[in-house]
Amino acid sequence: MNIFDVNWLAVVLAALAGFVVGGIWYGPVMGKKWMGAVGLTEEQVRSGNMGLIYGGAFAFSLVASWTLAHTFATYATDLSISVKVLTAFGVALGFIVPAIGTNYLFSQKSKALFFIDAGYWLLFYIAMGLVHAYLG
Repeated sequence: MNIFDVNWLAVVLAALAGFVVGGIWYGPVMGKKWMGAVGLTEEQVRSGNMGLIYGGAFAFSLVASWTLAHTFATYATDLSISVKVLTAFGVALGFIVPAIGTNYLFSQKSKALFFIDAGYWLLFYIAMGLVHAYLG
């Protein structure tokens, strides 16, 4: 299979879905707790280079979405919608959460920050899995 032979509309829409989840999660749902856990004020967050931050985050979302699309197109072609969503969740639970957990242990980040970020990544991959399951 050609590694670029994926549904590119699904790739972009799934990345957008994950991006929207992030906006909600780090906004009204966990925004203040996240700022406290990382030690930032609202003023400090606003003073960041938003183009670079949001553009970079969306670029990373596209990479993650394409990887999930490629995985489904290559290895998981006959899976049901629910199994594809569970597979996406499993990717987050089995790869992403342990990776950030290891980084947070060595950098001595708080448990609160770990659970906030781990929760986001689980929801991010569920959202992407839903899009890829329906459009893939």
